[in-house]
Formats: sequence, structure tokens, C-alpha cells
Amino acid sequence: MFGHKLLTIPDAVDALPGRAEPLPVPDAHHVNGRPLVGPFPDGVETLVVGMGCFWGAERKFWESPGVWTTAVGYAGGHTPNPTYEEVCTGLTGHNEVVLVAWDTAATSLVDVLRTFWENHDPTQGMRQGNDVGTQYRSGLYVTDGQRAAAAASRDAYAARLAEAGYGEVTTEVLDRPAFFYAEDDHQQYLAKNPMGYCGIGGTGVSCPVGVLG
Repeated sequence: MFGHKLLTIPDAVDALPGRAEPLPVPDAHHVNGRPLVGPFPDGVETLVVGMGCFWGAERKFWESPGVWTTAVGYAGGHTPNPTYEEVCTGLTGHNEVVLVAWDTAATSLVDVLRTFWENHDPTQGMRQGNDVGTQYRSGLYVTDGQRAAAAASRDAYAARLAEAGYGEVTTEVLDRPAFFYAEDDHQQYLAKNPMGYCGIGGTGVSCPVGVLG
């Protein structure tokens, strides 16, 4: 989109400087009216995921049963409080990500991970479909309590993908880095722009049920 599509994450010394102040965040989710910023109610757990363009990825989650709220942002890079335009240069190191918050009484980490795996192709490296660049890489950004489940789901799905003829899974599973909220117009973008671009698409391979049990 912006013509500069780096396929390697820059070193911190080469990254854009960013800014000290965070970007403004809307008070409420455009679809469900709930807050985008915590602290969230007791019983709500969060996970940060990267699965290509965050517009379509966010919609997939806000439409999922039991999801309490969602927000789009940037994570996994070096630049503090980056803008969308800066992330798209590839010079921040950030990934386009979705913060998923769900009610643990209504759904589970297993279900959230299944939605993640089945709705993108985690074998494509620094791209997702026609979207090319480091900001489109597959990623799971986890807490200590989520790490084992995330790794188990990756290994189980990798085996299923290999059986279907896909290549190696390139998803990074990392301790959760700082999450920087994206600009207001990117939050719930496809609810505000129903005819907007959505490049999200899965492999058609089902994630094994119960692999985390």
C-alpha cells in the first residue's frame, strides 16, 4: 500500500523513533459499546494475535461467541506509539495485531486459539495472501499461563497442515510485548466500512479439537 515492504524486522537502532504519548483511543467499541482499554471485568482474559491485516482479523473475533471486546493495535516491534503509516513502512518492526478479550464463563482459550489458526495461513512468513511485509506476520503474544497452550496448539496444527501438504508454520509465539492501540479509524474498521478491504482467509484445514486438554 505504501510501496516500502521490508521482509526483515529492523534492529532497534534502525527503527523509527515514534513518540512518548499514546495515540487517542475511543471510549467504546463501535459494535458492542464496551471499553477497548482495561482493566476489564473479573473473568475476562486477553490474548494478542497477529494474523495479517488487522481489519478482518478483528471482525472475526468480535463476531465469535463469548468475546467481550476487541481492539486493533501494534506489537512486537521497537517504535513506541507508532502510527499506521509508520508501521506500514516496515521500519518500526511492529506487527498488526488484535487484542482479544473474552468471558471465560462463555468461551475458552482453546476456542480463541482455534479461531486464530483456522482463519489465516500461518505458513506464509512475512505476508498473508496479497499483503506483504513484516506487519502481516503470524504471531501469538502470550502471558505465562497461555504459553504452553499456545505452543501445543501450534504443534498440533502444524502436524495437521503438514498432512494437508502445507509448509512449515512460521508463527512466532512470544511473551506478550507492549501493545500500542491503533488510531480510532482502524478500530472496528469493517463495521464502520462494510465494503472495506478484508484479506483474511484460512487454509481450510481444521484445528484439532481438544488438543490443549
